[in-house]
Amino acid sequence: MMNIISSQLFLTLVSAIFITAITGYLGTLMLSKKMSIVADPLSHLTLPGAALAIIYGYSLFLGVFPFVILGTILIWLVEKRTKLPMENVAAIIFAIAVSSALLILPIDKAEEILIGNITNISTLETLITIILSLIVFFVIQKIYLKMMLINVYEDLAVIEGVNISLYNLLYLLSIAIVLGLGVYLVGGFITAALIAIPAASAKNLSKNLFSYKLLSIVFGVISAVAGIFLARLIHLPTGPMVIAASVILFSISVIFQRKTF
Repeated sequence: MMNIISSQLFLTLVSAIFITAITGYLGTLMLSKKMSIVADPLSHLTLPGAALAIIYGYSLFLGVFPFVILGTILIWLVEKRTKLPMENVAAIIFAIAVSSALLILPIDKAEEILIGNITNISTLETLITIILSLIVFFVIQKIYLKMMLINVYEDLAVIEGVNISLYNLLYLLSIAIVLGLGVYLVGGFITAALIAIPAASAKNLSKNLFSYKLLSIVFGVISAVAGIFLARLIHLPTGPMVIAASVILFSISVIFQRKTF
């Protein structure tokens, strides 16, 4: 029994560390683009798929990712076609996703969607989490500076020949994958907090772009590890405890806030 418990805890910690590391890293770009608020409606794209996965008893990965990726591509297409602000388009898709999930999901099975299920993650799901996190990391690393340029000087990016539409699609797909992973840790309703809070904490204490990225990853990982062990210690759900730990770190960063870069 002890071996089983230890193995499951190891899988939980590894998965949570990779999830929070990549959400923290992505959060630095989203905060700089003032798009952290968009992560919330995007995260709700996971809900219909998660509901179907729970109802029919298959992996959350199989339910969440098709919905969140297709929904993200739809947002990209509609935003490109209509020129509406992305937050407006995301809000429309958010309403459709939430209402669909509420229609099909029995209330007695809603807990996993609300607070996540990281403590029951399998070895295969952990491996998929690691692979997807690394893929997103390398994609974001490649597009990071171009996305910063697009955000600050879009006209200059056009002059330099940057394919803005392609970069926005890669950026949105990266967000979609990260949010899909975040459902395992904290559920579909507060996934955006994994992206926003560590980045905000890091912003308070950073003196340059490198320390901003590094601290955001570190704060994300610390909140994951602390939240998991606190949840085990006081017998509370893991997802909310991870967010609580992240909020505590943010509060500390406010106290020691310095002049940022």
